[in-house]
Amino acid sequence: MVNKDQVAGVAKQVKGSVKQAAGKATGDRRTQTEGMADKATGKVQKAYGDVKDKVKKSV
Repeated sequence: MVNKDQVAGVAKQVKGSVKQAAGKATGDRRTQTEGMADKATGKVQKAYGDVKDKVKKSV
């Protein structure tokens, strides 16, 4: 079962990837950096969702 943190995390990762690519393509280092930060935030949120899901399954 997928929870909302997992979905939101993956969505942030995708958003970050797009933003990073757009920043790289346009030469906008700020947008590129924001994209990298969004990707990292998404990875953390997805990991949190994964742990939450495992705990729920084990109980």
